[in-house]
Amino acid sequence: MRKAMLAMIALAGLGVGSVAGTGPAAAYDYPWCAQGRGYGYPGECAYRTLQQCQASVSGRLLTCGINPRAAYNQQRPVRRHRHDHYAPY
Repeated sequence: MRKAMLAMIALAGLGVGSVAGTGPAAAYDYPWCAQGRGYGYPGECAYRTLQQCQASVSGRLLTCGINPRAAYNQQRPVRRHRHDHYAPY
């Protein structure tokens, strides 16, 4: 009985330690966000497609919107120099 109790306490301690060591879930910047009351702006941006977002917000008084971070995070095209004197041929 005593060994079983010690084993249960040890397992409970391990469980608490593993939960306490985890951080918040990683935030994703997918292109579609669930937006509405309680989510702030831009909302919960965890959807790769509009259809995924619409399925998630269905019946929850939320809407889907474009994530501004994903929409305006377009990279500039790489400019290449016309004359590269040091390129091996």
